[in-house]
Amino acid sequence: MDLKDKIRVIDGFPKEGISFKDITTLLQDKTAFKHTVNKIARYLKNKHIDVVVGPEARGFLFGAPIAYAIGAGFVPIRKKGKLPYDTFSVSYDLEYGSDVLEMHKDAIKKGDRVVIIDDLLATGGTTASVVKLIEQAGGEVVTIGFVIELTDLKGREKLEGYDVISLTKYNV
Repeated sequence: MDLKDKIRVIDGFPKEGISFKDITTLLQDKTAFKHTVNKIARYLKNKHIDVVVGPEARGFLFGAPIAYAIGAGFVPIRKKGKLPYDTFSVSYDLEYGSDVLEMHKDAIKKGDRVVIIDDLLATGGTTASVVKLIEQAGGEVVTIGFVIELTDLKGREKLEGYDVISLTKYNV
């Protein structure tokens, strides 16, 4: 299945010059959604994953069903102030400013084998921050998986040294 046929591209959103990759159409298509989850789950089958981590918010959409499919736990990574217990936090740069991501301190145990799942790899900044949180907790990042990769933004370079997979690639 060619996932590009299931992803709606919206030019000029959220602003002129951006070509937005809308995954809602993929999620609405039960066959495409199942195919996406199963394809990543098959890749992870023999990697002995303990925990799947999904960054807010679209990482939840794919991370949780993948965790279920492979028999792993799921850990949400949230924006600052959204988690109710003690957290690790990391600040990261955005195009215009910065933001903070958090994870519960007890979410990942030392030695846990972790996969990060998100919908999109762009510049890699958010994912690099998630890697820091996992490693700060003592987890081992085994694989980082994306549904979409925007190759022109070279986010994969920020994740050098990690096993990175993406199901479909676009030039910006």
